[in-house]
Amino acid sequence: MRNQPPTARRLGLVACRSCHLLNQRLETAVDCPRCGAPLHSRKPNSIARAWALVLAAAVFYIPANVLPITHTTSLGAVQSDTIMSGVIYFIHSGSWPVALVIFVASVFVPLLKLLILAFLLLSVQRRWQWRPVDRTRLYRLTEVIGRWSMLDIYVVTILVALVHLGALATIEAGPGAVFFAAVVVVTMLAAEAFDPRLIWDNMEKSHERAD
Repeated sequence: MRNQPPTARRLGLVACRSCHLLNQRLETAVDCPRCGAPLHSRKPNSIARAWALVLAAAVFYIPANVLPITHTTSLGAVQSDTIMSGVIYFIHSGSWPVALVIFVASVFVPLLKLLILAFLLLSVQRRWQWRPVDRTRLYRLTEVIGRWSMLDIYVVTILVALVHLGALATIEAGPGAVFFAAVVVVTMLAAEAFDPRLIWDNMEKSHERAD
């Protein structure tokens, strides 16, 4: 069996998540001597907190796509649009690139993040040994693409600020915008709650048993 490189946990070390100072790990909870932040070898209750946030985001995802995201009033007529109705409108108007951007950022990306996080959590709980490097890259992907889901909220905010012409035309944010913002924020918190080092802890334990 090939010798595994020593890890911080094996060497009795723990890094501060705030200032990244490397400290000696103690049995009792201590604070970082440099910045005073609590020291933890792994994020406390990482799996439970991440699962709770993922499930909450999944619940918010349904009304975010079903309820109207904008209410447009023009010459007395009121029109309500969901995310998908906006995508369909841009498709029919020939603006395929805009429709594609909205669909990817507002529908595909949040769903993809939820699926990836659920997959990572299951892989850790079931102690899978399958491709830890690729699973770590998937986690990094969720961190990178997560913030781009706010694109739809930015568009709604800009429209509400610009299209405010009194009796002629107004645009107001609908309840779907609130739920969509909740999906984006909660999935970002779920990604933050998940500790990717748990993926490698399972690999380390399997190597210890093999030795």
